[in-house]
Amino acid sequence: MSATIRAIGTAVPETTLDQVAVRELFAAQPGLGRLGRRLVPAAFDASAVAHRHTVLRELDLAGRPGRFRDADGTLQSPSTGTRNDRYRELAPALFVASARDALHRSGIGPADVTHLVTVSCTGFTQPGPDLAIVEGLGLRRTVFRQHIGFMGCCAAFPALRIADAFVAADPSAVVLVVCAELCTLHVRTSDDPDQIVANSVFGDGAAAAVVTADGPGLRLDAFATTVVPEGASEMAWNIGDEGFEMVLSTAVPKLVGATVAEAVAPLLDGPAADVPVWAVHPGGRAILDRTQDALGLSDNAMASSRAVLREHGNMSSATVLFVLRDAFDAGITDGASVIALAFGPGLTVESARLTAVGTGVTDTTRTTDAVDAVALATGRA
Repeated sequence: MSATIRAIGTAVPETTLDQVAVRELFAAQPGLGRLGRRLVPAAFDASAVAHRHTVLRELDLAGRPGRFRDADGTLQSPSTGTRNDRYRELAPALFVASARDALHRSGIGPADVTHLVTVSCTGFTQPGPDLAIVEGLGLRRTVFRQHIGFMGCCAAFPALRIADAFVAADPSAVVLVVCAELCTLHVRTSDDPDQIVANSVFGDGAAAAVVTADGPGLRLDAFATTVVPEGASEMAWNIGDEGFEMVLSTAVPKLVGATVAEAVAPLLDGPAADVPVWAVHPGGRAILDRTQDALGLSDNAMASSRAVLREHGNMSSATVLFVLRDAFDAGITDGASVIALAFGPGLTVESARLTAVGTGVTDTTRTTDAVDAVALATGRA
């Protein structure tokens, strides 16, 4: 008996941000200094992001102004309390939508869910989104609820570990894991390089996974955690007076490249390049590049990570589930291994080995056009 991800559901806000348009919005801000005016275009153009989604309609210049942008196009910087008010107002719908999609794809009814694990680091509220899911989907009021908060981009892995433990303890358990992040609530104009990078890559989205014992899907075989202490000051996530403050230094990709092989070694039976699919959290283009180079991975193996970065940006904890869904939808050979990994504050590397089970797919070779498209988008052509 093994825990298996039976289905993954996703949801994004209605407002789509074109990367070029949002780059011009941030570059035009009156408070930018010389450094900011130079760094904003460079960071946005190097991001490998084409589109992102946001709950803040005012970040789209075609929309009405609001708390984050005035009628003249000047970005405002609301208090943390105001930002969290928007989280309380807007986050529950994304949690519910992704959970509904996951249950629909799995064919499992809401009344069958026994455990609910929610994940988020971009806002706090009680009663929380877990109760919104219970009410919105009609889960049993006796469902066990667990929330994982403020662990950053790698938090889906502890959530899946918890789901795995629930299933191991009770093979009849049906666990619903839901990650939702409203990262754009914390954007603001700044000359700080870390904030500029955050402005250029983060988006909003939610993803949910239904986990049961056995069945078709992605079997959870093993997990691994590695902490890189020298990266503690390079990737951090703190609460400031004007939103949450992300520390994401240029040293992070180098640290990832230097440590990722050792971090995933416990999950491998042979060379990393022999694993056909890698679901790498796209924290940024440089992180994907360093991971691919360090492990000697093909463009094909990284295709889903590149695609999610391009179409959605970095949605923190939800992102790796988007990558897994993209890879699964593209077709994974029955019995093939998948390695998933993400990076969080600490610097923490969380990873898992999964196996595609009951897919009915005998050949997952992506078309040449698809691989070429990824190569062009990532500058590897």
